Amino acid sequence: MTIVITFGTFDLLHIGHIRILKRASQLGDKLIVGVSSDAFSYEKKGHYPTYNQNARLEIISSLRCVNDVFLEESFSLKEKYLKEYNADILVMGSDWAGKFDDIFKNVIYLKRTPNVCTSDTIKHIVDEVRAADP
Repeated sequence: MTIVITFGTFDLLHIGHIRILKRASQLGDKLIVGVSSDAFSYEKKGHYPTYNQNARLEIISSLRCVNDVFLEESFSLKEKYLKEYNADILVMGSDWAGKFDDIFKNVIYLKRTPNVCTSDTIKHIVDEVRAADP
């Protein structure tokens, strides 16, 4: 059995998330997803996700292509997670290219969906709300 693992915040789930998860699942027999904790998300991005970690875990675990989820607490624990879940393949978005080659021998960086970004979507929503507020 080939086990694939990937990680992400998955705040405001969008088509880019779905596509990368589907493609990752096609690389093996089982897809395990590490969902960034609220604290880790804040550490990475300087703000908390729109949905809390429990909601994001539930959302990601409900996807047909995902077999298991867990809470990711830190970059420094990635190697531990890879061993703990017996991962054969680590999948990351192409924006992370080369960043994990030193901790795992089989990393596949998948190209991101063009013009789809959670941060841009949130900014667009905030801008729209501000423009509508007299």
